[in-house]
Amino acid sequence: MLSRNYEPSAKLAPFIGHFYVFQAPLPDDHVIDDFVLAETALVRCLIKGDWSGSDAPEELSKPGYPLFTGANFNPYKARLTGSLDMVGFALRPSGWRALFEQPHADFVDELISFEKVWGDLATKLFNDVSAASTDEEKIAIAEHIVSARLEQIGTFHIDDAMAEFEVIAREDSTIRVEEAAKHIGLSVRQLERRCKYSFGLTPKAVLRRSRFLDMAAAIRGMSSPSEEALAQLRYFDESHLNREFRRFSKMTPGQFKDANTPLQAAGLKFREQIKQGHRASQTS
Repeated sequence: MLSRNYEPSAKLAPFIGHFYVFQAPLPDDHVIDDFVLAETALVRCLIKGDWSGSDAPEELSKPGYPLFTGANFNPYKARLTGSLDMVGFALRPSGWRALFEQPHADFVDELISFEKVWGDLATKLFNDVSAASTDEEKIAIAEHIVSARLEQIGTFHIDDAMAEFEVIAREDSTIRVEEAAKHIGLSVRQLERRCKYSFGLTPKAVLRRSRFLDMAAAIRGMSSPSEEALAQLRYFDESHLNREFRRFSKMTPGQFKDANTPLQAAGLKFREQIKQGHRASQTS
């Protein structure tokens, strides 16, 4: 499997986390069953292959392509069949109001046709990236469509407080909500209201999910936290650890460590790359 990630232009950086091209040359009858726990809403243009998913194993659905998924608080079951060729992008909470007319909370744990959200622009996105031959062409098309959506909504709203909370959630998942609100300069109620609109979840839920992902990366050996950082990440006791892993992965920590989860593993790896890049920029 090949996953190539691209940073957005400076103009779109407050709105888009990254663009990506994902390809997997596999037999037509090859099936991958996995789960996804995404921190942001995602757009996926599935040029080749089949992607279906649900938060319940008995309710796999195929809503049509391109796909739109809100952020996840529940592990989202995904099934991929055959060779895959996919182009997409991750949306930043800080720019949610500039791209959507509904709160993110309306889409959490949902998998729907992107055309239901962005209409003709979603159709054009899919058709144009499907006809493109290079990564550069595909990313340029996606940038153009996002820019057109910004013009369509017309607010160009950037929530700087939510941009700060994005960093806090990624870098300090054990912080108390009250401390995070104080750091950003909001009351707890203000933070909760704006977080629910932009992230789709309460600040506590965002931090809880982030803490699980931090521990999941450590268990998989994808990160090397200091002893102090690891001590902060650890849960109260083994039962608490098991409960959180079952909550977010439907597995025990031991099962998760050894499980074959290529989609979630790719997400964890990229998440760690973002964190490392942010830390490097702070020290440079």
